[in-house]
Amino acid sequence: MNILVIEDELLIQKSLKRLLEKKGASVDVSSTGKEAIEMIINRNYDRIVCDLMLQDITGFDIIEESKKKYNINQIGEVFVIITAYSSPQILEKANSYGCRVLGKPFDNIEDALAVFLKES
Repeated sequence: MNILVIEDELLIQKSLKRLLEKKGASVDVSSTGKEAIEMIINRNYDRIVCDLMLQDITGFDIIEESKKKYNINQIGEVFVIITAYSSPQILEKANSYGCRVLGKPFDNIEDALAVFLKES
């Protein structure tokens, strides 16, 4: 399974990469939205774990750009949004894309990894 983790907090990024690789996934990482968009357009991922608030753009901006490659159903299947700021507006917008939203810090890392690995 190929996973892209888009996260600008390096500790979280490195931890997720290590944990997912331990579970057998192949993991690419990006700290910026612009770099992530390039990676999404040029490579194939089974799952994209995307932080909502990046330093350059938002996770929703990345999803919009990803429409060049994926249809709306594929976006809902591929993207999981992670955020420390989940408001009703954010959840509503994520739902409009069909995306799962996980709050940070994760309540249970094993459950979060299962979502990222499409096990649940």
